Amino acid sequence: MSDLRRLLDLYQVAGTARDRLTELCRTSDQRGWWDAYGDTLSADLSTFYALENDAESERFYGQILVPGILQTRQYAEEVVRAGLLAAPPGEVARRVEARLTRQRLLDQEHPLRLNIVLDEGALRRQVGGPDVMAAQIAHLVEMGQRQNISVQILPFNRGAHMGMTGSFALLRFPGPPTSYVAYLENLTDELFIENEAEAFHYQLAFDRLSELALGPEESAILAAQIAREFI
Repeated sequence: MSDLRRLLDLYQVAGTARDRLTELCRTSDQRGWWDAYGDTLSADLSTFYALENDAESERFYGQILVPGILQTRQYAEEVVRAGLLAAPPGEVARRVEARLTRQRLLDQEHPLRLNIVLDEGALRRQVGGPDVMAAQIAHLVEMGQRQNISVQILPFNRGAHMGMTGSFALLRFPGPPTSYVAYLENLTDELFIENEAEAFHYQLAFDRLSELALGPEESAILAAQIAREFI
């Protein structure tokens, strides 16, 4: 730890970055649940899970899919299988188990606070067929009734908006000062945005998307209506 402090002083690292690096050093010998899936998770995804584990809240905008932290097993299996061009035996099952294990963050004594805004298309895209979608939407509505989880639907009739460029997650870490990390995922890579000004842009974007979306109660009604269309 003393070596780290000297390096931080040498490179004039201060504020939130210094606090986070110090905490990372302190807990470096502690293994997180994601380490058990090192054979199947990318380094960046493992990093995201580690950051999510330390965050006090998460805001997620989903353009196409329900986020992994709220996926049912059947829905997750279809998403993982579709995303792998060539999967060795057991790869799909291992990745699905990692997603389901991640969901424990929502059940612990001090659960992660989760705010979700989903484009209507994320509920209408048939992932796994009608039965899987009906069950997934029912699960989404049920989870949205928890005190630490808010789910909003952004209807098609809201027109164009800044979320059309893609999905993103925004993690908030306790301070002082409070800090944020934005996370974007694509087919071959993941991107972390820690720059304060850039992360703030994602905060504003999420605020605007939340304003455009239906409130939680109206969203639950629309989601239930869409689920009935699958039955």
